[in-house]
Amino acid sequence: MADRLEDFQKFRADLNEEILGCGHLGMKRFFALDHQAYEPGPLGTKSKELLGLVASAVLRCDDCITYHLVRCGEEGWKREEVIDALNVALIVGGSITIPHVRRAFACMREIKGLKA
Repeated sequence: MADRLEDFQKFRADLNEEILGCGHLGMKRFFALDHQAYEPGPLGTKSKELLGLVASAVLRCDDCITYHLVRCGEEGWKREEVIDALNVALIVGGSITIPHVRRAFACMREIKGLKA
């Protein structure tokens, strides 16, 4: 899994750089908007990352789940807190989210602060 996580992060960084370098103003603006959404405001970045994780699980995006799990670990969420948030995602998203929750648990095995 560690190799997979490292590969994911490298792939994401490389492709984001290519996308941002392509010169398309709409894409650049969307990426900026996405980045700005997680900056501190009335809600802090830490809370926003947990919200991003729940939304990603409900929407069943494994790449987004991985990204937000890493960010949740970096922001200092504890494993138990992340699991509780994933429970909310499971309730909202229904049984179709179970495979994504499984992959989230597998991913947490490699993330500092979220390991069992």
